[in-house]
Amino acid sequence: MNDPMERLASLLVRAEHLLERLEPLLPPAAAAPDWDSAVAFRWRRDGASGLLGRGRGWLQSLHQVPAIRLADLHDIDEQKARIDANTRQFLAGRPANNVLLTGARGCGKSSLIKALLNEYADAGLRLIEVDKADLVDLPDIVEQIAGRRERFIVFCDDLSFDAGEAAYKALKVVLDGSLAAPPENVLIYATSNRRHLMPEYLAENLETQRIGEEIHPGEAIEEKVSLSDRFGLWLSFYPFAQDAYLDIVAHWLRHFGCPDDEIAAAERDALNWALLRGSRSGRVAWQFARDWAGTHGAATRSGDDA
Repeated sequence: MNDPMERLASLLVRAEHLLERLEPLLPPAAAAPDWDSAVAFRWRRDGASGLLGRGRGWLQSLHQVPAIRLADLHDIDEQKARIDANTRQFLAGRPANNVLLTGARGCGKSSLIKALLNEYADAGLRLIEVDKADLVDLPDIVEQIAGRRERFIVFCDDLSFDAGEAAYKALKVVLDGSLAAPPENVLIYATSNRRHLMPEYLAENLETQRIGEEIHPGEAIEEKVSLSDRFGLWLSFYPFAQDAYLDIVAHWLRHFGCPDDEIAAAERDALNWALLRGSRSGRVAWQFARDWAGTHGAATRSGDDA
């Protein structure tokens, strides 16, 4: 077989047979979600591994979302006003920032983002929840929603990274590090208990202290803060004072149908509940109210969550 055309034809036949054998090993293309059937979505990935070592990813429609509203969130008025204004700018097509919400656990960071969805879903706001492990898929997610008429918040809850994680680098690129500009209909809202999203060590505060084999420790520290710097708006949350905690308890007890005299009688139990939990937070207040309302037979509005 010295004829070049014959050799090329033979090579093409062999390549076609090889592709036929490889095709079953490739993950199938993900179907587009039904955008009109839901306002919230979650990026999912199956467990099957293809040639690239990762299964197929797709957007799963979420047909039930927590019914919490902005009016349900008390004693975080400043944080609520700032993220609400940023979100309304985004919906209006005006410049808006990616948002990082950090601070005390259970003080309303995640609930605030869910409440924004309920407030503005009718105005075209949509929420996509992405687990930290799947942040490497952010470019694929953004590609699916670019150009759509809806406005999307990519929601990353409880972020925390170790140095060198692939997800850390992927998030940096999507936020502000790629040659390709992010779509104007996408923002990232993330929550974390860490201000800089990575562990920090006492030795890093000592300018002359060497950190391992690092010759320029200052540059290593700069790398750690570079991700949080890519969020244009930072919102900090703090543990609640006693009066604020009791105010939240009273709100949720009313939500469950408890009368004012019963709410007043519950205060001491609410404080003891917080003492046992070691925290005065909105989450603890919600959990106490559920326990009290259940114990005392109060009616609940089905489907609500904090």
